[in-house]
Amino acid sequence: MRGSHHHTGRLMKQSGGGAAPSISRTASRPILLCLSHLRWNFVYQRPQHLMSRFAQEYRVLFWEEPTYAGALASVDWNICPASGVEILTPSLPAGLSQADETALLQHLLAESLEQEQPEVAWYYTPMMLPITRDLKPRCTVYDCMDELANFKYAPPELLPLESELLERADLVFTGGYSLFEAKRERHPAVHPFPSSVDQAHFGRARAPGPVPSDQDGLTGPLFGFFGVVDERMDINLLRALADGRPDWNFIVVGPVVKIDPAELPQRSNIRYLGGKSYDELPDYLRGWDVALMPFAINEATRFISPTKTPEYLTAGRPVVSTPIVDVVRNYGEVDAVRIAGTPDEFLIQCEIALEMSREKTGKWLPDVDDLLSQTSWDRTYAEMARLVHARRQRNVPTAAAPAVASRQHYDAVVVGAGFAGAVMAERLASGAGRRVAVIDRRPHIGGNAFDRLDEAGILIHQYGPHIFHTNSPEIFSYLSRFTEWRPYEHRVLASIRGQLLPVPINRTTLNRLFDIDLKDEESAAAFLALRAEPVPEIRTSRDVVVAAVGRELYEAFFEGYSRKQWGIDPSELDKSVTARVPTRTNTDDRYFTDRFQAMPADGFTRMFERMLDHPNIDLVLGADWTEVRDTLSWDHLVYTGPIDEFFDHRFGKLPYRSLEFRHETLDRDWLQPVAVVNYPSPDVPYTRVTEYKHLTGQVSSKTSVTYEYPGAGGDPYYPIPRAENQALYKRYEALTNQEENVSFVGRLATYRYYNMDQVVGQALATYRRLMQQNGAMSPPALVSPVESRTAAA
Repeated sequence: MRGSHHHTGRLMKQSGGGAAPSISRTASRPILLCLSHLRWNFVYQRPQHLMSRFAQEYRVLFWEEPTYAGALASVDWNICPASGVEILTPSLPAGLSQADETALLQHLLAESLEQEQPEVAWYYTPMMLPITRDLKPRCTVYDCMDELANFKYAPPELLPLESELLERADLVFTGGYSLFEAKRERHPAVHPFPSSVDQAHFGRARAPGPVPSDQDGLTGPLFGFFGVVDERMDINLLRALADGRPDWNFIVVGPVVKIDPAELPQRSNIRYLGGKSYDELPDYLRGWDVALMPFAINEATRFISPTKTPEYLTAGRPVVSTPIVDVVRNYGEVDAVRIAGTPDEFLIQCEIALEMSREKTGKWLPDVDDLLSQTSWDRTYAEMARLVHARRQRNVPTAAAPAVASRQHYDAVVVGAGFAGAVMAERLASGAGRRVAVIDRRPHIGGNAFDRLDEAGILIHQYGPHIFHTNSPEIFSYLSRFTEWRPYEHRVLASIRGQLLPVPINRTTLNRLFDIDLKDEESAAAFLALRAEPVPEIRTSRDVVVAAVGRELYEAFFEGYSRKQWGIDPSELDKSVTARVPTRTNTDDRYFTDRFQAMPADGFTRMFERMLDHPNIDLVLGADWTEVRDTLSWDHLVYTGPIDEFFDHRFGKLPYRSLEFRHETLDRDWLQPVAVVNYPSPDVPYTRVTEYKHLTGQVSSKTSVTYEYPGAGGDPYYPIPRAENQALYKRYEALTNQEENVSFVGRLATYRYYNMDQVVGQALATYRRLMQQNGAMSPPALVSPVESRTAAA
């Protein structure tokens, strides 16, 4: 290798294991370049667990931060024998300027890649960005495990580099929900992925085994902590615990970094055992009675989601923690996890946890195991891999996508393959004999109604639950051409004050919530009338509910849910939002009362496949409309995307709410009694949980669920119904009147909060109008499919 002009000497690639490893360049696997501030053998296991799994599909290069030794620049190249991950550690001469170091690392990385482009660039730190700016991966992932800028000695350039990385990233994963909430407004595709736990590894601590020599011989209860000892540890709390209970022993396993070891409390009953390998940790845990998380409450811990919690629980040890937000949120109701905010409270909770650990029955363990069964690295990897794969497919260059021939002519081009686009395409192709191209930026048809089989074979809805219901015989009859139906009446419960109560509010809801016995509709109506509060003019969503049922029910069922769902208070939302959800005085617990309620027997995606399976329809998927429109010509355009996007946001962006989804498969028969449970409480980050077997009728020993997290960024889902938003939409609507031979159809194109059947009805009505307009489209009786194809040719 030739040397860099910034450095005198020869660049060297060397293997830590002696001879240089043989790296085959003929392998067909794409490259995943993982850029980390952690060493591969570091105690934090998220990168290792994920990259080991990605190595089954990719050639994974794990690029570490440099070491500084010797006079020559080199790359130490090792292969992890267990996973096949290639570990690259650059070594630089000391004393280089920042500019020279960056240039040299760029050169070393390029030579290590042998000028290939990685398919995926996976960042664990923004500090790697300067050496990778020239890379052009198909997918860039920022896996943000911690708010690194809040850590002690964080470099000043970290925050601007993170902003740049967020601009470049296709996907952002966070190590917990607090961090997700901090990042979700800064990127359109942020996904929370709390680190999982290697249950087989830490479960070893529950069985007899060896006792480490430096922990052997201790008498009295053992309280232990493992992890990095830095500014996140509350050393004053540790000192108070040791002084408060001198008969207890406190074990601290882990390296001391960024703080002076002399500052650590020195007591006869505190032992600092230093760093240990990952493989040794279960042996230390085995000897502990209680596991501790004595974290300080400061900026460095504000967004952490400690992996230690599930690891300690997997080892069968009760846990005592300070009130870290994500610990309280995720484990606060678990009896084996005790939370304490002061030293005195911490000691009390330690005593309770000690008694739990000494219970011979271990009656608290089944609840812990049930909770832990809902998480695994396999599930985390599977969902991450799905998102990465989808983004790679979206970012395939247009020329490589299954696009149509240059300037190919169509009678109609339909933008969007959801309900609006699919109905229009089917009607134009089958009903009018038109040649149609359907364009969608996603790699699949069906829009937000797309469903798929997950790894457990359960049919899940990728973008949240879609429940079909309508009062229109015409709409139901039309869709019945493409699917058989499974009868299904949707029921929803809301988690309120420790109970699951029917929604919409009915007599059962009132009786259970207020512990009363309303016998009939008249008594229920009278009860609600007493609680209702007069509102002079009903203008907002809050007005609708308060006027009907009063403030208490409004706050319990609607206020928190609406704030999470819409990002604003219900008093700022149009009255149409809550008017959609009635209040009942009977005991009907169905969410909908429409005449037709059913689910497509084979799923929505199969229904769309049949709808679009026509010789006159060409599908162009995974391609953005703006990238392919110059390759096509058409007589008529059907646009179902965001209307402001069509006009290049001329008047500014229309506000939408988006959703993020966390899909999980659980090793249990059922999670909840109905398909959907709402969580109105602002203390719960998601709005609802969907369990799909209720919808599909499938039988399985496992169950699959989805957690929904509303947000402002990401794909547009819901137009926000406010007066000022409608006024902005009207300006765009006026522009549509100037567009010849363009139809705007669907929720996004008409900025309406439509149900599925309403979108179908709107599309059918639009098709009929087109057939009646002179010059826009010829009536079906005048042009046969054969004539249409001949004319187009």
